[in-house]
Amino acid sequence: MSLSEKILKHIQELPEPFQAEVLDFVEYLESKTKKGKKIEGEETDWSELSLSFAMRGMEDEYSPYSLNDLKERFT
Repeated sequence: MSLSEKILKHIQELPEPFQAEVLDFVEYLESKTKKGKKIEGEETDWSELSLSFAMRGMEDEYSPYSLNDLKERFT
């Protein structure tokens, strides 16, 4: 039995309101994967642009912090 068949079998055993929730979740996952493929590069571009605007005019200023200071550590 394939994965799709197993999923379908489980869904058919659920009451209709839960089936509707499963459909909502599947549609959410579909939109997430479609957007992820289209927007992945765009998000990086916007992040870099936002950072460049936030730091505009501060490029030559001294900073006592390094990249290691920005990393969060859990112990």
